[in-house]
Amino acid sequence: MTVDVVDVANWRHAQQASGLLRTFNDADVIEAADVLVAQRLTAMAGEPDDRVALAVALVVRAVRGGSVCVALPALQDQIARPDLPWPDPHEWLGAVAASPLLDSPPVLHLDRDLLYLDRYWLEERQVAQDVLGLVAVRPRGPDPAVDRLFPTGYEEQRRAAEIALSQGLTVLTGGPGTGKTTTVARLLALLAEQAELSGKPRLRVALAAPTGKAAARLQEAVQLEIDGLESVDRDRLQGLRATTIHRLLGSRPDTSSRFRHHRGNRLPHDVIVVDETSMVSLTMMARLVEAVRPQARLLLVGDPDQLASVEAGAVLADLVEGLGSLGDTPIATLVTSHRFGASIGRLASAIRLGEADRALEVLASGGEHIEWIDTDRPVEHLRRIVVPHALRLREAAILGDAHAALATLEEHRLLCAHRHGPYGATYWNRQVERWLTEATDMPLWESWYVGRPVLATANDYGVGIYNGDIGVAVLRDGALRAVMAGAEGALELATSRLADIETMHAMTIHKSQGSQAAEITVLLPPADSRLLTRELLYTAITRARTKVRVIGSAEQLRAAVARRAVRASGLSRRLRDESV
Repeated sequence: MTVDVVDVANWRHAQQASGLLRTFNDADVIEAADVLVAQRLTAMAGEPDDRVALAVALVVRAVRGGSVCVALPALQDQIARPDLPWPDPHEWLGAVAASPLLDSPPVLHLDRDLLYLDRYWLEERQVAQDVLGLVAVRPRGPDPAVDRLFPTGYEEQRRAAEIALSQGLTVLTGGPGTGKTTTVARLLALLAEQAELSGKPRLRVALAAPTGKAAARLQEAVQLEIDGLESVDRDRLQGLRATTIHRLLGSRPDTSSRFRHHRGNRLPHDVIVVDETSMVSLTMMARLVEAVRPQARLLLVGDPDQLASVEAGAVLADLVEGLGSLGDTPIATLVTSHRFGASIGRLASAIRLGEADRALEVLASGGEHIEWIDTDRPVEHLRRIVVPHALRLREAAILGDAHAALATLEEHRLLCAHRHGPYGATYWNRQVERWLTEATDMPLWESWYVGRPVLATANDYGVGIYNGDIGVAVLRDGALRAVMAGAEGALELATSRLADIETMHAMTIHKSQGSQAAEITVLLPPADSRLLTRELLYTAITRARTKVRVIGSAEQLRAAVARRAVRASGLSRRLRDESV
């Protein structure tokens, strides 16, 4: 007979839990934070039914995991713990529907089989209404010369531009290298021409992305495309600057969830382009779409097969699913990749489609752009890969060459699924620093050192640094300075002015979204890791411009391709229902 031993010192263990909350907490299905919220809310509402308390704990757990709701009847199959005393689904829904927690003012909302916390129900409903309102707008004006900007060879991009010209809102999707930025730049040129033909003032354009690094990439890529256009188009699109969505909406010192621009104070722009939309949470999308003027154009750009936002929601995937069924759909999809070597493109496609055998075949074939290190002992392989790169970075930083240091930083990324543990970015950052100490005279105990690569983890509006910005510590006149590559160019600061910073010899795959590097090394975690999903691996692979290196076994890769990152949401269903 085996006896389960519960560690009462475990921070996930709720010592005061009872009934179903105790059972599911002891089984590690819910954590102490979920239990405490459920206990507090049911106590305030006078709700005695522990089935309702369990439902509250599970919806809090779901939000913590990125979902905006839970489908109560499906939870038993999703969590895959048939040994637990799950309530009967029909009776469970009935108990929740009768709960005072749904009374006014509501804490919960039950929408058919989906249970929400009030905030996320309101935000999802608002996003659906605002999105459909924008989709319904049919802008009028002179037809610009589409053939001139989308000649032969641009057929896919031309079809996408024609959809965008006819809609108030367009969702432009496609994998890396499919020409999304090309489409955006040439579409902006068309819209600028249309505005000029209408006798309107200069087209007011906003370019935005969720992070500073993604904004910097967006601006660089769009400007590169604009530079290749005819002079008349370049003149019409002068001075475009990309920024973060937070900065576009206007941060406020009194709150982090509300902005200066909102439904009562709309954004002034005629066209708003948002890149990397897969990273945008439900809450941020709600704040964005409510701030767009009814007659403005909103272009949402991204890859729905990538990881969704860190916060709750999978908005881009929901928009594609929910709006794709409309008769006059605002979804424009690009499929032909022009960036990768053929092998990386085939690998990304196989992962995206869930074809593990084909992905392993591409990895095994190797070649100039693919390397597979089939091992469960990655230490010496990683040392061979990352130390030379760290030494090149250090050399440029010692010379005070900020440009060369930032360029070296873009040569390679080590990406990890986990943050902590033997497969985590924190562990490998420290390991690389130990190796550097062995190779140089660098003191191991100093947090700042010459050649330290860094990643901003929060917005700092005071110094102009944004979440996702990267940089390097370089020597300037004998003193260390941090040179950050932000959305508006390189910025040099005293290291003491940077608060929310972490070392970036390695980084998590989640934090790599919105960035690229010439060469990517992906360290796969154990096959039973809950973080190892198809979306995670696809996101990691597609960060590479020229080469992908995968460290892990066939078992780990098969596990990643087989496991989907599922987020519960009612947005796609709501879009379909409300558009009828």
